[in-house]
Amino acid sequence: MSWEKELEELRRREELAKKMGGEEKVKRHRDAGKLTVRERIERLLDKESFHEVGAIAGKGRYGDNGELIDFQPANFVLGRGKIDKRAVVVGGDDFTVRGGAGDAAIMQKQVHAEQMANELRLPIVRLIDGTGGGGSVKTIEVLGYTYLAHNPGWDWVVKNLATVPVVSLGLGSVAGLGAARLVSSHYSVMVQGISQMFIAGPPVVARTGITMTKEELGGADIHAKAGAVDDVVASEDEAFERARKFLSYLPPSVDELAERKTPADDPNRREEQLLLAVPRDRRKVYDMRKVLNAIVDRDSLFEMSRKFGGPVIAALARLDGWPVAVIASDPFFYGGAWTADAARKAERFIDLANTFHLPIVNFVDVPGFIIGPEAEKAGTIRYGAKALAAMYQSEVPQCSIMVRKSFGVAGAGHMNHTRLHYRYAWPSGDWGSLPIEGGIEAAYRSDLEASSDPKKLLAEIEERLNRYRSPFRTAETFMAEEIIDPRNTRPLLCEFANLAAKLRKPGPRGAAMRP
Repeated sequence: MSWEKELEELRRREELAKKMGGEEKVKRHRDAGKLTVRERIERLLDKESFHEVGAIAGKGRYGDNGELIDFQPANFVLGRGKIDKRAVVVGGDDFTVRGGAGDAAIMQKQVHAEQMANELRLPIVRLIDGTGGGGSVKTIEVLGYTYLAHNPGWDWVVKNLATVPVVSLGLGSVAGLGAARLVSSHYSVMVQGISQMFIAGPPVVARTGITMTKEELGGADIHAKAGAVDDVVASEDEAFERARKFLSYLPPSVDELAERKTPADDPNRREEQLLLAVPRDRRKVYDMRKVLNAIVDRDSLFEMSRKFGGPVIAALARLDGWPVAVIASDPFFYGGAWTADAARKAERFIDLANTFHLPIVNFVDVPGFIIGPEAEKAGTIRYGAKALAAMYQSEVPQCSIMVRKSFGVAGAGHMNHTRLHYRYAWPSGDWGSLPIEGGIEAAYRSDLEASSDPKKLLAEIEERLNRYRSPFRTAETFMAEEIIDPRNTRPLLCEFANLAAKLRKPGPRGAAMRP
């Protein structure tokens, strides 16, 4: 009366599934410098924590008597596991089975992973390699008909962006639906050399008369600079490490709050280097990342999208153990002036912080939007207005550090001014509607045109206006609430993080995040 015979059959099928696409295709995959999907899952998750779902889904080949002769597993492996002892959902494409194409897929598995993450309120990590269950023209012959295009499970992909942390790792040549899944994430990574991404790959593009290699068409650096993906790493193991670290700053879902790590850094630490960080000459640049690392908890700065939107730095970090979202200016790019791409980067990062209830700390040195014909052609003001809307729609606590410049509409967007002005200014602060250097000619045009010595008059006007430029004049009117010693920035921000912690409210946001 035992069911041992059936259990033996189950174990046999499970072993066949573990062979993936077979010895030859697995070898070819590894020879290309890539890990198999099962190796990837093993390296990503805590040891022995993976619980697979649907291991024996696939296509069996049977003899005349109904016995199983051979078995091809579906090319998508999914299940639950743990990262740093926290539960996650993981789903990965198996490129060794038909290159990840849809004709070897069982789409319900991919949809199941997304739905599981959403309904169990667990982060999801996608390991994408190939079309991600997308199309192949061979599918026509396999099915015997063509189908009207649709994206199975896309409703869950959209819902998850507003519900749980989503990480996607591009671990091979990713095209079509796989590419769409890769970018529809809170954090996306490509691996240099082995990962490329396309709407359609080189063979399809060649039909348009353009011949390119995979790297030329869709290499990792191309997409990182375009802002399609967040980061490029040197190896798959580095991609797994980046995924683990990103998730460490976030809660499992919007229904919870991010955890505080036991502080390992003195909240009252004062760095002498901050006194010299900003040059007295306003035309000189400085290293904002050095400033940030001196202020946040040691080794906690996790920057995203560094190759895109250069004037804006977007990073997760910790202050006295609490996770926060850091936005900062990089004066090495247009003096910190916002480009269209910088505004897009800021908008998306503010939405990330708002979705997962992370307080925002803004280190401000913004001389305004970049100006000129190229800025107008790029639609800079539209993207800038969207970034400002994101800041004003944000419901999380905000704190601004006025490091240097804050001019015009872009500079004014450092916080929602209708809320409590929780901000501090450094003595290097320099702000207004327009920088003096750029606005004198417009404001005093008639005087300069009437002068017998316009150059001399221009210098006199500039010297006169500079007397009013001191941030202490602004502080007299309480428009700059507090001017601080830069060395006190960390203690004050750690206080902010502790005050903000109790103000965080779990739950979905009205303005959900989009890809």
